[in-house]
Amino acid sequence: MVVLALDGVYPFELGIANRVFGSADGRYEVLTCSVDGHPVRTEGDFSIAVTYDADILRTADTVVIPPCHIGLAGCPDEPGEVSILALPQQVSDALELIRPIARTVSICTAAFVLAAAGRLDDRPATTHWNLADIFRRAFPRVRLDPDVLYVDDGDILTSAGASAGIDLCLHLIRKDHGSEAANTVARRCVVPPWREGGQAQYIEQPVPTQTSAGTAAARHWALENLHLPLTMSDLAERSRMSGRTFARRFRDEVGTSPGRWLIQQRVFRARELLESTDLPVDRIAAEVGFATGTSLRQHLHEAIGVAPLTYRRTFRTRADQLSR
Repeated sequence: MVVLALDGVYPFELGIANRVFGSADGRYEVLTCSVDGHPVRTEGDFSIAVTYDADILRTADTVVIPPCHIGLAGCPDEPGEVSILALPQQVSDALELIRPIARTVSICTAAFVLAAAGRLDDRPATTHWNLADIFRRAFPRVRLDPDVLYVDDGDILTSAGASAGIDLCLHLIRKDHGSEAANTVARRCVVPPWREGGQAQYIEQPVPTQTSAGTAAARHWALENLHLPLTMSDLAERSRMSGRTFARRFRDEVGTSPGRWLIQQRVFRARELLESTDLPVDRIAAEVGFATGTSLRQHLHEAIGVAPLTYRRTFRTRADQLSR
């Protein structure tokens, strides 16, 4: 894994890949480079020395690009076209060194770099919500989704703000080595292994009137009772709210609807059980609150594109390989 540090890099985000993947018990080798091997000017008042130049990108299985200061023509309050300044030739040349079989990961506004290089054309992606309007106008061919924390499109993955970069790194560990490995890394980094909702919960908006304690207690209760046929009415009653008020407060706090959140939590729990147990699919469906195995298969396929047994075989194979 190679981290490409560009001029104007944000120091915190530069360290995310090394900190998260470096906590994965030696499963990843993380190296950092600049385009020319020289120290990199950060967005702060200091520079960072690196060991490698861009040639190391030729060896990478995964390339991570942290956000850096972006020069933009135009701003959200101005009408008309918005365009990113042309990438420096050294940056364009460095990106060309990435092997076709390698994954490329952008954190936060590094999606602008990939988009400017044409690598996100006609593909789904995300970036920081505060720059979504600028991004759309600058790169209309990109299928931008500013509501999610990250997008996995196979060989190219993009994330929202800094903490979403951590979410994406944990997602990659989960994808490569299973939930147990990702959860272990999350504990070591003292971060949640899985965050609820999307970017909507972080967008600046009026604070809801504090007429109650919010929906957190209801969510906690739901997670402990996923096997029950939970409804929004059940959760609203737990929060002592009307259904309409609960739905509004839930979306304000979590960034998605109660129904969609429940499905996400049930799918996530089903994935854990598929990886860690030999329970039949129908039994897992019952454990996580799906009415039938068919319902679990449908929701799992919609979430990650594979059937339950295919998912189990994939992660069991990886676990067996790691244990040898």
